[in-house]
Amino acid sequence: MRKSEDKLLKVGELAKAVGKTVRAMHLYEELGLLEPASRSEGGFRMYSAAAIERIQWIVKLQAIGFTLGEIQGFVRDFEDANSGREATDRARAVFAQKQREIRDQITQLQVIENDLVEALAYLDSCQSCSPVFTPHECGECGHEGHHVGTAPRLFAGLSRRPGDDPPAERAFDVPLSALLKEDN
Repeated sequence: MRKSEDKLLKVGELAKAVGKTVRAMHLYEELGLLEPASRSEGGFRMYSAAAIERIQWIVKLQAIGFTLGEIQGFVRDFEDANSGREATDRARAVFAQKQREIRDQITQLQVIENDLVEALAYLDSCQSCSPVFTPHECGECGHEGHHVGTAPRLFAGLSRRPGDDPPAERAFDVPLSALLKEDN
């Protein structure tokens, strides 16, 4: 009898072990991302523990932002390389590109976070405002220390009526210095 770690799993057992559907397992196999270790006497696909690791790797790449098609191409390019060096150079290039994309996304998210911080700080001061004002008056608020036309754009866009002209002096741009941490 085999040790428990050598136990082969049917496709349903594998799917359950990784929290995916049987259809996902079949799709991974169709894309060449997953291969059964063998087939049972009844013709069922049987997978080793390595399949669990492979699926976890696929899930990690998807979390990084790769599509299944990109993973398929990535695997194919790696396997089609003429040497290990060429294969690792290809993998490095793909990972470096993804890292650049993620850094760009982080920068975009930092800008969005700054917009949210600004809007939330502004809205915190609205908690003591009189309930007699209408929502459309909020965009041109001169109460609670606010000045007309100075609402953060994230909030001002919500409180403006269609056709209202936005204040020309404000922009969405955030200075680069606000995004960069100072080295100490």
